[in-house]
Amino acid sequence: MRYNRTSKALVLSAALALTLTACGGGGGDTADQGTGGDSSKIITANSTEPQNGLLPANTNEVGGGRVMDLIFTGLVSYNAEGKPVNELAESIETTDSKNYTIKIKADQKFTNGEPVTAKSFVDAWNFGAAAKNAQLNSYFFESIKGYDEVSVKDAKTETMEGLKVVDDATFTVELTRAESDFPLRLGYTAFFPLPTAAFDDPKAFGENPAGNGPYKLAEDGWKHNVEVALVPNPDYSGPREPANAGVTFKIYNNFDAAYTDLLANNLDVLDQVPPSALQNYQTDLGDRWVNQAYAGNATMTIASYLPDFKGEAGELRRQAISMSINRQEIIDNIFFGAKQVAKEFTSPVLDGYSDAIPGNEVLAFDEAKAKDLWAQADKIDPWPQDKVFTITSNIDGAGNKEYITAMANQISNTLGIKAELKPLATFKEMRALVGDKKLTGASRAGWQADYPSLYNFLGPLYGTGAGSNDGDYSNPEFDKKLADGLSATSVEEGNKLFNEAQQILLKDLPVIPLWYQAVQGGWSENVTDVAFGWNGVPIYNAITGK
Repeated sequence: MRYNRTSKALVLSAALALTLTACGGGGGDTADQGTGGDSSKIITANSTEPQNGLLPANTNEVGGGRVMDLIFTGLVSYNAEGKPVNELAESIETTDSKNYTIKIKADQKFTNGEPVTAKSFVDAWNFGAAAKNAQLNSYFFESIKGYDEVSVKDAKTETMEGLKVVDDATFTVELTRAESDFPLRLGYTAFFPLPTAAFDDPKAFGENPAGNGPYKLAEDGWKHNVEVALVPNPDYSGPREPANAGVTFKIYNNFDAAYTDLLANNLDVLDQVPPSALQNYQTDLGDRWVNQAYAGNATMTIASYLPDFKGEAGELRRQAISMSINRQEIIDNIFFGAKQVAKEFTSPVLDGYSDAIPGNEVLAFDEAKAKDLWAQADKIDPWPQDKVFTITSNIDGAGNKEYITAMANQISNTLGIKAELKPLATFKEMRALVGDKKLTGASRAGWQADYPSLYNFLGPLYGTGAGSNDGDYSNPEFDKKLADGLSATSVEEGNKLFNEAQQILLKDLPVIPLWYQAVQGGWSENVTDVAFGWNGVPIYNAITGK
């Protein structure tokens, strides 16, 4: 879904009986409380307009995700280093990594007063999985027994066989197979609980959700395309107690405007400095900046439904385009060296990462090889002389216009074709085009980890039918390798198989990996206790005023 940070992530072994006991954490990330700052201040932070209504299983982008992680909390969360800790879970137990018994903490409730029970989780997961509800994150439930029956068109049932409510505090989960990272996923947005009001009128609920997190929407809190205002939830009793009087996300159309507001102390926290300021932001901000790697990457999707990129000719063209891009030149000239050239499809901050996967030479700049591959493709299926290779992107994001224009120029100069940016005004507009499968060329893409696992960068994006599979990629061999990795008897063996799956991606290139992300952010003179977590997101609840 969204973007990330440094530190090795802890992955839980599927070979051992697993019991998580209450040990503190946060729905997004956890940080220690402030160090004595002004807790009466409302913190302002940058964001983008959420793509959809605020429903957990239908939120898979940054603008909605950062709100959801504050107004909801799930069974587990991830601390600043990416380690899983319990939130609402009293315990999560298994002896075979296939059957789980989950007990939740007592006396929890949603902001509308309804108790949070085992049924709140089971109903929410069933709602998220059912095809009739068309939730973007439905794929996250595919490993639960019975998903196949609820996720098909004209399904006869809307409840998965593998979910059972035992009592108000207990439910069980049966998977279709043992999976090495299932417990690690349970802090992701899709697995949050929901009150009954969400099912009565999902659209209305998404505009004004009743959550159970450390914050809640202020009255009339979501002013579309302007701001999303959150205030502390007085009924929250978890480990992410707000150290401030609220968080207001200000919606910006570009990061330059947000940076100007930051310098003027009209914005408290900015999570991405624009390219125009990267050369000087550390000087501008003194000691109020961060430059930190996180679990995220940037890619370019070339959809499988594009006629010119199918078959043998299409495979050659994908390789040629990848090898025509001088990634390091773009990183040096536009991002001032603040990124790292991609060697595969995941992130170096994750356990199991390898920069030596066979076939990754296709990600290296090689002008002569790129020309040769393009010529080979033309012999099979000539590229029309007047055809333009377009790269669609929203231009309200930091550096999008600049780097895609540079990348298009490199492709044009190397391959002798016309390539250019196809600009859209907003991220929401771009996501709508991608979601409707109406791309006529490539599109800007990237991933910010939902949970710290190699699989999270592979299954949701490239698995057949996955919710974030923007290019409609499908390869049964890849799907099987993913399944084998999930059912491995150890995390290490699972990671080995996931990297073997990446060898298939390096041949097919459903997307072109570009670089690994780092967060270059800053904060105003009016706040303290600012930190960024493993996924590049500020730990909002810990920020205080000065």
